Amino acid sequence: MRLDPDVRLDHGWISSRLPHQGRMCLLDEVVHWDLQRICCRSASHRAADHPLRTHGRLGVACGIEYAAQAMAVHGALIAAGAPDAPGAPDAPGVRGGLLASVRDVRFEVSRLDDVAGDLYCEATRIAGDRSTVLYEFTVRGAHTPLLSGRASIVQGAAARLAP
Repeated sequence: MRLDPDVRLDHGWISSRLPHQGRMCLLDEVVHWDLQRICCRSASHRAADHPLRTHGRLGVACGIEYAAQAMAVHGALIAAGAPDAPGAPDAPGVRGGLLASVRDVRFEVSRLDDVAGDLYCEATRIAGDRSTVLYEFTVRGAHTPLLSGRASIVQGAAARLAP
């Protein structure tokens, strides 16, 4: 499954498909993706003005947001590249999902801002249909796992919740 090879899946491409704008769009690029997996890269965790920093640090739990954004990008790629794939939105224009739950989260470190290299956010779709998707995710620095877990996404929830 490939998009147009002239389309670079960089921060601009990502931010045009996520509701997160400005500094809250945390991912820099899509490194790899297929119908089951995605891997995204980010260097934003080192930014002194990171929007999720509190008390001068970026706690490891913020890695869940990185993983959730990677899952959202995966959903956008599936919808764009394979509209009949399981879990693709029911109709054009139905965008986004809602992070419904995270389970079995393991934190291997206490913070992300002191990770010297880039973060790699990997998500693997393990089950799903047009209304919900279950992913396993890992956020790592180089080859070191920083956090991992599972997440449930409710598809199209933003549209259903709109007034």
